[in-house]
Amino acid sequence: MGNEKSQAARETRDTTGVGRRSLLGAAVLGAGAAALATPAAAAAAERTSGGNHSGRGLRGLPVPTVIGHRGASGYRPEHTLGSYQLALDLGAHVIEAGDLVPTRDGHLVCRHEPEIGGTTDVSAHPEFASRRTTKVIDGVSTTGWFTEDFTLAELKTLRAKERIPGTRQHNTLYDGRWEIPTFEEVLTWRAEQSRRRGREVWIYPETKHPTYFRKLGLGLEERLARILRAHGLHRRDAPVILQSFEPTSIQRLHRLVDNPLAVLLSTANSRPADFVDTGDPRTVADLITPKGLAEIARYADGIGPTLDLIIPKDAAGKLLEPTTLVRDAHAAGLVLHPYTMRNENTFLPADFKRGTDPNAYGDAFGAFKAYYATGIDGIFSDNCDTALLAREDFVNG
Repeated sequence: MGNEKSQAARETRDTTGVGRRSLLGAAVLGAGAAALATPAAAAAAERTSGGNHSGRGLRGLPVPTVIGHRGASGYRPEHTLGSYQLALDLGAHVIEAGDLVPTRDGHLVCRHEPEIGGTTDVSAHPEFASRRTTKVIDGVSTTGWFTEDFTLAELKTLRAKERIPGTRQHNTLYDGRWEIPTFEEVLTWRAEQSRRRGREVWIYPETKHPTYFRKLGLGLEERLARILRAHGLHRRDAPVILQSFEPTSIQRLHRLVDNPLAVLLSTANSRPADFVDTGDPRTVADLITPKGLAEIARYADGIGPTLDLIIPKDAAGKLLEPTTLVRDAHAAGLVLHPYTMRNENTFLPADFKRGTDPNAYGDAFGAFKAYYATGIDGIFSDNCDTALLAREDFVNG
């Protein structure tokens, strides 16, 4: 574990450890207030909250870090420039922009999944009706329309829509307002916002289903590395953290670029798709042992576990005692950015549901408090304004 990346991760822990609450203190008060203020006020608060971390790399991020999950997807259709912009205006420290999938002609675009029937208006385009098909991706049969069957020019004729309209009916107001952004467009937006705000805007893109796409001749990592290099964003202190659910994708990126890297981890009994493909019998449960974490630390800086790996739930959906994952990961020199906190009852632990409407907001502040108290280094949230206010309570509490 003596390589440069794991050493840098340990240094991150050294600078953001025991004394971090007192160091952040009143500074995050401004960031929390900015979450519900105007964009100008949010920018001013960022300047007083340690938000200006240009040139300091991963160590310059506030702890705990609030990461806008697919932008501000609690309020806008996910993975649109409108969602990214709102998350930034609300004060998120990092924007997950975006989940990267390829087009037929090799461009990287931002969609949660390659299947776009649920996130665009493609079904309303009769010229694309024949493209509807069924594919098996990572062992799951899915029917719909897929980015790899469209050129970029064709995708640009579509418009984004809300993915879960039954839960987030208010988001449907914005259906059709934004197109599918390319990763190049995201980087242009990031550079413009950085200039306007006088600080580097951080993003957190993910390679989606990299083994699946590599078999189609559409390898993601090389394309991503090429784009980052073209924009000068491939360095150790670049404001771009790269993530993937497939450890071999992160290992490949480790060889291609110097960016901070994170391995995403699903449920304990699941196997990463690349492990299934190569016959590796290990599960996520094996990866979160001290031995597994030490191996990850050889090529990555952090992990992005599901929240259930931090605090499991009982059969009724109530939180149990936290696991040792936070302690074990920190001992390996890794940061933890678990996913995903949302405000609606349907997504909250049973302890924090309120009322009988699954789409109504529950006690999200109580849930954030429970997760922050475990010592995590950050959290992905669809509602970054709530996450920031909860962070303010935690840091000052």
